[in-house]
Amino acid sequence: MKLASVKQGRDGQLVVVNKALTKMASVHFIAPTLQYALDNWERVSAKLEDRYNQLESGSLEGEDYDASMLASPLPRAFQWADGSAYVNHVELVRKARGAQMPETFWTDPLMYQGGCDTFLAPLEDIVMPQDEGFGIDFEAEVAIITGDVPMGVSPTDALDYIRLVMIVNDVSLRGLIPGELAKGFGFFQSKPSSAFSPVCVTPNELGDSFKDGKLHLPLVSHFNGSKFGEPNAGVDMTFHFGELIAHAAKTRALCAGTIIGSGTVSNKLNGEPGKAINAGGAGYSCIAELRMIETIQDGKPSTEFMKFGDSVSIEMFDQQGQSIFGQIAQRVKQSS
Repeated sequence: MKLASVKQGRDGQLVVVNKALTKMASVHFIAPTLQYALDNWERVSAKLEDRYNQLESGSLEGEDYDASMLASPLPRAFQWADGSAYVNHVELVRKARGAQMPETFWTDPLMYQGGCDTFLAPLEDIVMPQDEGFGIDFEAEVAIITGDVPMGVSPTDALDYIRLVMIVNDVSLRGLIPGELAKGFGFFQSKPSSAFSPVCVTPNELGDSFKDGKLHLPLVSHFNGSKFGEPNAGVDMTFHFGELIAHAAKTRALCAGTIIGSGTVSNKLNGEPGKAINAGGAGYSCIAELRMIETIQDGKPSTEFMKFGDSVSIEMFDQQGQSIFGQIAQRVKQSS
């Protein structure tokens, strides 16, 4: 089943979307919003599935799919917790600045609590103040939405609480991160609003591609129209989503509608840091990772962060080449 939220009010209006992303149909009489559906999943999910199947079979006509009408599936959420499951990415960050990575990073996930009161629509501009020195960067990631998760859930049992899967551009301001981390209190200003894919899907929609808590497909990003990365999200993922959920729920219950991110998708190449696509690698899911490799190899980075007018797109395709979640496509714009 594929679900989306048409822009309406603060929380959108829920629709089902067909597999080919060509048609969508309202389900407001079943669940007015995605958050309502998540709060009442046991009661409404089968009805939503029936409506989806009608749209998919053609017995329900629906209306033309239009991504410009859509907000992020949850336009705002009770919680957005982003992990760093690809420890290869973390290792490169520390290596680039000559720091050793603690061994615990391989056994205990990193996670921060991001801002979730406003998410950008998948086709919405990334509007920044009049300062490109913030180090504007994109981060292509996979994310899941949970049901109500009990405190202390095991990593294996946590997988049963995954309701929906989507992709995300976790926008980062690299120029602000070092100063914030130096305070010892984590991200805030350096993590502006993220944008999620137009469509989210139930795990069964992904078939064998979603197994063992990982999504085993390439996540494709383009920077200014050129392919920048296509790392496989199921490869080099140190912590699967069950482990990330269990980490978040260690000392608290999680409410339905909690979003948990994978962190920047990152692949190694033959046990070493990844390479650009034109060098035979899978590329990268953020500019920072390329800059880290440039620093390790050349002593300094040569690739600049995003500037006003730059564009990024993020998308994932199934094995038949069909877009699964629709496309995140954004441009960096200077605030007026």
